[in-house]
Amino acid sequence: MTAAVIAATGLYTPPNSLSNAELVETFNAYVARFNTANAEAIAAGEVQALAPSSVEFIEKASGIRARYVVDKSGLTDPDRMAPNIPERPNEEISVLAEIAVAAAREALARWGKPASEIDAVICAASNMQRAYPAMAIEVQQALGIDGFAFDMNVACSSATFGIKTAADFVASGSARAVLMVNPEICSGHLNFRDRDSHFIFGDVATAVIVERADAAAPGVGWEILGTRLKTQFSNNIRNNFGFLNRCAPEGIGATDKLFVQEGRKVFREVVPMVSEMIVDHAGELGLEPTALKRLWLHQANINMNEMIGRRVLGREPAPSENVIILDEYANTSSAGSIIAFHKANDDFAPGETGLICSFGAGYSAGTVFVRKR
Repeated sequence: MTAAVIAATGLYTPPNSLSNAELVETFNAYVARFNTANAEAIAAGEVQALAPSSVEFIEKASGIRARYVVDKSGLTDPDRMAPNIPERPNEEISVLAEIAVAAAREALARWGKPASEIDAVICAASNMQRAYPAMAIEVQQALGIDGFAFDMNVACSSATFGIKTAADFVASGSARAVLMVNPEICSGHLNFRDRDSHFIFGDVATAVIVERADAAAPGVGWEILGTRLKTQFSNNIRNNFGFLNRCAPEGIGATDKLFVQEGRKVFREVVPMVSEMIVDHAGELGLEPTALKRLWLHQANINMNEMIGRRVLGREPAPSENVIILDEYANTSSAGSIIAFHKANDDFAPGETGLICSFGAGYSAGTVFVRKR
């Protein structure tokens, strides 16, 4: 079996940043209009009045202060409250593929090798723009890569599942190098009229190149010490949108066709599951979890990340030990842990270890322990 390494990463950040204050202004305008239009029914007890949101509520609940989005105009329009993303003709690159290619080009530049040395492309993300052809094949074509490509969806854990899959392809000899991309336009599946979740997500794309250790430049990249995946069915995070929706009498547009979750249940159930998984996996690899230099966790919620950090490290983590990018990027689903890793690893010395970890709907979770080469 051939050892695999993470050779390079890339990041595409959309140009539009949307602050909590801007989001709250739009949401509260919608709430005021709704309550005014339904004043009589609310007074009669037939309709429940909507409660306004606030910057303080959002930051306390999530740690989020802003998010990047591919379109801002539709999200600041109380009459729309959804991104304006026009459909493109089949001859034009799709939006998801376009941002994935942008992230991939940065990863390729950091790698310093031509795309022709990549044998496979995996597009691992929470929501695909279409059923087929795969976005991964579109990315493959745009970059001039031979070999094979496919999409995979394990919600917020898609990136760690993608890294595991890429490492297995390399280890088996199926590919010399694999490009794994995570394009996430989460604003497209978020219900911006739901007070409990209207602030959660942002848009972004990340890329990871995994290659054979014996082909990597000496001292460059990250040795993959071990990967572990776990799934456990839960209805507490769900998105029911799919091609069969058009066959149902109620049609498309119901709120369950967007992101919905039982946040408190997710917190109670996922935090212990992920914490135990990390500690157990570290033990199997002969690693002391309390000695990890850094955790690059899925950026779901500040309270979840801090609790997992405390449980894994056995103490209150320093900011440098438990990377948080939620304040700037919000929850970017599968891309969150990769953004954290991409932005905060330059200070590692050879031999120091860290953890890339994701968790989300499914439930699904993935751990990737890495050591600086």
